Amino acid sequence: MTLSARTDRSLVRTTGGSIRYVLLESVAPTLERTTDRPPVHLSFVIDRSGSMAGRKIALAKSAIQQALARLDDRDRFAVVAYDEVVDVVMESTPATAEAKAAALGRLAGIDARGSTDLAAGWLRGCEQVAVALTDEAIGRCLLLTDGLANHGITDPEILRRHATELRARRVTTSTFGLGADFDEILLQGMADSGGGHFYYIESAPQISDYITSEVGETLEVVARDAVIAAHTPDLLVEPLSPLPFTRAGEATLVQLGDLVSGQQVDVVLKLSFPPSDVGAGRDVTFRLADRDGVLGGASANIEWRYASHGEVDAQPRDRAVDLRVASLYAARAREEASRYNREGRFDVARRALRGVAQRIDAYAGSDVALRAIVDRLAEEQGEFAAPMAASERKMRYSASANIARHRDIQGKAIKGQ
Repeated sequence: MTLSARTDRSLVRTTGGSIRYVLLESVAPTLERTTDRPPVHLSFVIDRSGSMAGRKIALAKSAIQQALARLDDRDRFAVVAYDEVVDVVMESTPATAEAKAAALGRLAGIDARGSTDLAAGWLRGCEQVAVALTDEAIGRCLLLTDGLANHGITDPEILRRHATELRARRVTTSTFGLGADFDEILLQGMADSGGGHFYYIESAPQISDYITSEVGETLEVVARDAVIAAHTPDLLVEPLSPLPFTRAGEATLVQLGDLVSGQQVDVVLKLSFPPSDVGAGRDVTFRLADRDGVLGGASANIEWRYASHGEVDAQPRDRAVDLRVASLYAARAREEASRYNREGRFDVARRALRGVAQRIDAYAGSDVALRAIVDRLAEEQGEFAAPMAASERKMRYSASANIARHRDIQGKAIKGQ
């Protein structure tokens, strides 16, 4: 496995304050045989509040049935249903044929009713994942809801904090929002903090596709707890990609989470340079690592040089890096605009888009791809500055969130060489 690194510009100002971006790209190894995969411990947590009545809950049950068919005896699963009351439909158990049949029988008796204590249902599901989690296993809670959390813990910050703590205990969280009435900001935040993924499900018939896809990815994990380490003793480094990061000594560690077979790794880092003398250099090594050493410590190196203002101003730009950086800033602006639109802060939504459009326009020149981003942001300023249908807003939010996280339009892993 190799890691490539490229920067938008290689010269920086002696006065300090230069910002440079690094695009890091790689492809995760391929899982050669399914027998080589680690066991997975899953918990399926389904909303059974009144709004899930009828076709929604029936299709959710069917999705769980199809997902269970992907598991074998080395795996474990649990099923939890919640409204304002939480029921453990099936406690964590090995995924034998008998256990699967028993779970489906119990699921058949679940009906929609009541309010939505999302937090209690989710935490109980995570508890089931953790109860028998071994060092070699992958633990994940899959949370499905179609409504707003209106009972129990509803504070997004508290829920994200719980998700972060659970991730540290190797219980990750993926969330699925169905229809037009759930809080996409909350579910995306829980997934980001919890090391999983968020999926927007526009209509009930799509439930099975999204849940089985997420289970399939979990079964294809080839590298657990992957990180990118940037060794930068005197530089400030942070990911432009929406990934958690920490400082450890002279290194910045960017958490990639679990990588699946053949998954593209695409991360943009933002580096801030201190002052120095003309001709001085800054050499930075970027390295991939994971819990089990699967990634082999693949590394790449970039050197920047301090130069005069004239040289810095005249240097060429790497347009591939510029394009990825612009796409990320545009995606982040659209996420913000979606949130402001939801809150009725239409002028703030417009300003968020306009500010990023102006920033990209300043260096776009005649580049066709960059100009297209600027033009689209200009169009969207009017669109987000007026009330937007909930389904349209959710679609746009999830599409932008997926671009920022280098997932496809549906939120699934992008694969390729």
